[in-house]
Amino acid sequence: MDRARHIAVVGAGIAGLSCASALQHAGVQVTVFDAAGTAAGRMATRRADDWQCDHGAQYFTARSATFRAEVARWQLAGVAALWTPRLCLLAADGSAHAPAGAIERFVGMPRMSAPAKWLASGLPLQLQTCVTGLQRGADGWQLQTRELGLLDQVYDAVVLAIPAPQALPLLQAHAPHLASLAAGVTMQPCWAVMARHAQPLQLPFDAAFINHGPLRWIARNNSKPGRSGQESWLLHAQPDWSAAHLDMPGEQVAQALLHAFARLGAPAPQAWNAHCWQHAATAGGKDALFAWHGRTRLGLCGDWLQGGTVEGAWLSGRALAAHLLVAAEAAALVAGLADDAAALPVPA
Repeated sequence: MDRARHIAVVGAGIAGLSCASALQHAGVQVTVFDAAGTAAGRMATRRADDWQCDHGAQYFTARSATFRAEVARWQLAGVAALWTPRLCLLAADGSAHAPAGAIERFVGMPRMSAPAKWLASGLPLQLQTCVTGLQRGADGWQLQTRELGLLDQVYDAVVLAIPAPQALPLLQAHAPHLASLAAGVTMQPCWAVMARHAQPLQLPFDAAFINHGPLRWIARNNSKPGRSGQESWLLHAQPDWSAAHLDMPGEQVAQALLHAFARLGAPAPQAWNAHCWQHAATAGGKDALFAWHGRTRLGLCGDWLQGGTVEGAWLSGRALAAHLLVAAEAAALVAGLADDAAALPVPA
């Protein structure tokens, strides 16, 4: 990773932002690309003038010491807070049980996207730019994009911080080993419905895991710290149900999920929105925190390598950045020793 002057990071979710911010902090020039109009990835929030709803990642935990320290930084910056909802497990027989164990759950504040936007605030971003191909030349990498064609800038390395199915076509022609890694990952979809109500619902919980029917998770968005506006609930569908109904129109999806919600005691909403996350979760994580191909200078990071959590995404991006920085330092040392040797007098 010698002479890494400029690195392109494709993907402005937590993994990409974690990697890019660590590299930039160490003095490496980075540019972050994302097809969306804002940084956050699946730590996303849908909002309008009178309502908001986190419709991707619902919360995150912090089990490792390094991520706990990062979450503490987020809390100090006012972009994350502890969430203590009335949480239960709803069984098929209608019984409700408290989850086992005392787990701290954190959320972005005032919305789930806040930590990502905070990380992104100091980074060069090129949003609404979908990278569709990579072109390798003698001096490095160029990015082919849907909106702007082939970009002029040449990059010394490329980090793909995107879901495995999206990374696969970018890798196949350049790094078969990395492509094989991405091809071996199964990512599951998730339908999400954001329901808005005129009044707070009189339900005996703020969030629930559900073990039957089409629903997997429901949550009162207004129970999270810093939220305001109209009462809103997030309904996430089961992965298998989402996969089976992937091509169903959003209106029919909403009808099915809202019907299941009604069976739990919820009235019909005033309005709703539906969104399908094509690559929401990983069916079985990989063993490595990241993947790096030194010869081509292509790297992979993301939550799909680490069990599909926000913490896993952040750790993956940070670990790849650390690897690149150590490799760069080692290369610089070798180059320096070579320069020193060249400067020595040649024995007669």
